[in-house]
Amino acid sequence: MTEVVRVPLLIDGQHVQSKSTRWDDVLNPATQEVVAQVPYATMDELETIIASSAKAYESWRHSSQGARMRVMLNLQRLVRENSTKLAEAISREHGKTMPDAEGEVGRGLEVIEYACSIASMQLGEYAENAAGGIDVYTLIQPLGVCAGVTAFNFPVMLPCFMFPLAVACGNTFVLKPSEQDPSASLMLAELALEAGLPPGVLNVVHGGADIANALVTHPEVKAVSFIGSTAVGTEIHRRATEAGKRSQAMMGAKNHCIVMPDADRDVAINQLLGAAFGAAGQRCMAISVAVMVGESGEWIDELVKRAATMKVNVGTDREADLGPLVSPRARQRVESLIEAGVQEGAKLLLDGRGLKVSGYESGNFVGPTVFSDVKAEMRIYEEEIFGPVLCIVRVNTLEEAVQFINRNPNGNGVSIFTQDGGHARYFQNRIDVGQIGINIPIPVPVAWFSFTGSRASKLGDLGPNGKQAVQFWTQTKTVTARWQAHANTINTTISMT
Repeated sequence: MTEVVRVPLLIDGQHVQSKSTRWDDVLNPATQEVVAQVPYATMDELETIIASSAKAYESWRHSSQGARMRVMLNLQRLVRENSTKLAEAISREHGKTMPDAEGEVGRGLEVIEYACSIASMQLGEYAENAAGGIDVYTLIQPLGVCAGVTAFNFPVMLPCFMFPLAVACGNTFVLKPSEQDPSASLMLAELALEAGLPPGVLNVVHGGADIANALVTHPEVKAVSFIGSTAVGTEIHRRATEAGKRSQAMMGAKNHCIVMPDADRDVAINQLLGAAFGAAGQRCMAISVAVMVGESGEWIDELVKRAATMKVNVGTDREADLGPLVSPRARQRVESLIEAGVQEGAKLLLDGRGLKVSGYESGNFVGPTVFSDVKAEMRIYEEEIFGPVLCIVRVNTLEEAVQFINRNPNGNGVSIFTQDGGHARYFQNRIDVGQIGINIPIPVPVAWFSFTGSRASKLGDLGPNGKQAVQFWTQTKTVTARWQAHANTINTTISMT
């Protein structure tokens, strides 16, 4: 029998086995095999971690921009060299297919590559003789100890949305990854240490709500980043801001895709299927609602036909379109919401419940599921299902589609498929959603642009990545200075020359 690995804490550059009495099993979602055990750290261990980060900050804050940049250059190389190992860890504990996991590593790598430009991003302003011999300039300085709490669905990409830019700006960082799939996050942190981060600059703690709450309210922590569910994010943001922290929380979603009748039919359907069912729908940017405008509603039968052919299997099968959900609890929740949709009168066109994959009969599999005739008051529309379920709504006009989407409380992502530039312009100007795709199904921007949700999907003014992230992880000091030259100093200088 293979010994189950106990996931360590990462404290001051060292693996430390927790003294906790509570350890949770980390399961392979396709088999229910225990692949690791993760601790719920003690409060004393959290105090040790934060003290390590605070001590490391006193020297790291004074490191040169060039030194921090070189660490990021090393890190991007190491992540690229270890991308397969990272993807395997993601697939083993999360369940997503290897191509999907490799894509996640690639998006995380993109953020690290952006952080390599910190020397040109962390620049202040200078005005000589702004007023009567007075110079005015700004200093862009780090904040101190920072913290990040991440969700299970992207165990590499979400930490990359946080700590690379934070430490590149001169902060130290405490990461609390999800206890459901912690190994890939820990591996990423280990690579950062190998890249040259000094001990204590990046620490990793594991645990549940008590550890997260204690972390984000700790007096030493100056800024908090969260990515996850709306309920947890709202509570984290409230606690952090009430404790005087800078806070950003990227939260739940109900992402829509408008399909216009002038769109390329095959492209729109194929892209919609990937956006709805890829990663088994377990991503905050998944398209979970298709808004079919006018005659595009006639494409629904073809959409369902193609969805029914999508391959569901264990994540190591590179031909699979989607793998299992992360846990039995997640599967049960998704299946209960499907049943709620049936009971509330939505038309179930494709039912993914009860799916058994040969050789993996214990897996948390739910196949592609499609509802039509969905109404705004139904639970399957109101709640974020976080599974492979697509709801279809039919409307007559683009204006009606935009109004329908704007009534939803969430504003994470939205897309449109059209070949009409006028439609696209109308859409982008009138939709009240943070991230917009035009003939792009999942509109996550490249890393040098900021992640920009809106309404109930985001709390805090500044989002991850791009220029906003540099602003979030730094503080601006403005210096107003006057230096008056003394006559004897000037005369001495002239005589010496």
